Amino acid sequence: MAYPISPHSILFLTLFLLSTASHGREILVGGSSINSWKIPSSSSAQNLIQWAESTRFQVGDSLVWNFDGEKDSVVEVSRDDYYACRTSNPIAVHHGGDNRVGLVRSGAYYFVGGAAGACEKGERVVVVVISQKHVRRVGFLAPAPAPASLEIDEGPAVAPAMTPAIAGAASEGLFGVGVAAAALILVGMIV
Repeated sequence: MAYPISPHSILFLTLFLLSTASHGREILVGGSSINSWKIPSSSSAQNLIQWAESTRFQVGDSLVWNFDGEKDSVVEVSRDDYYACRTSNPIAVHHGGDNRVGLVRSGAYYFVGGAAGACEKGERVVVVVISQKHVRRVGFLAPAPAPASLEIDEGPAVAPAMTPAIAGAASEGLFGVGVAAAALILVGMIV
């Protein structure tokens, strides 16, 4: 016997699919304080570095920079130029005080202040974007953390069998899981 599909079921299914899609975030540089891109005072010299170290950046995120555009800029530089505080060969320069910088690849991004002497006084930050392989998945397909130490005397471990549907969903990531679950829900409502 077929069951009619209610508008509530379609709404639930749509919301479920939208919630499983991965979207980048807009992250205010420095956290919650606006205008954090400036030469740090002696008491706040480590705040920007600590913020960057404690924030998890992913491919697709955007950094939002708010600063006094008349006095400063944000200069993206190479690793060597970052540590030498050189701005003569920039990767990109952002002026104006309100900028968005897309994080399009994994790895380190190096930023220094564009005002004369700003980098030497501590206006700089390294943002490390984790690779897609290291993004922790949420849900029942999330891998368990590895044990601290593992000693096996009985040969290699054998992975549990996966059905083709679950294996396909796992390879597609969370979005694939959402699509697979939505298809099962729809089939269940129709049959």
